[in-house]
Amino acid sequence: MKKFFLLSLFVSMALTALNAQEAKTKEAPKDGPKITFNEKVHQYGVIQKGGDGNCEFVFTNEGNEPLILSNVRASCGCTTPTWTKEPVMPGKSGIIKVRYNTNSIGNFSKTVTVQSNAVNEPRITLTIKGEVKDNK
Repeated sequence: MKKFFLLSLFVSMALTALNAQEAKTKEAPKDGPKITFNEKVHQYGVIQKGGDGNCEFVFTNEGNEPLILSNVRASCGCTTPTWTKEPVMPGKSGIIKVRYNTNSIGNFSKTVTVQSNAVNEPRITLTIKGEVKDNK
């Protein structure tokens, strides 16, 4: 009888734990700002030395609270980001402009790290890639 009682106690505890796990996975989506990008990788292709190294990453706030980009930083000094500084309201879009210095010849792959108050991705890495060729 004692074994039966312990077995039934163990089974009921296991079922309770499983139910708790299921409840956690079925939580409602978090409220707050949600950031989505049109693209996270920009491929320049081949650029001539001294050519246009500008590109834009467009993002949208698909959440229900204002989205604020707190910091946007490049992986090196050859890449300069500028971004929307004011809060981006729900349903609206913002832009991160990236300028790559095209005076260095060769292949490149650089990153820009974006930090925000987004509940879905508070830290995102954007990438720019391409090749700079000498125009001689």
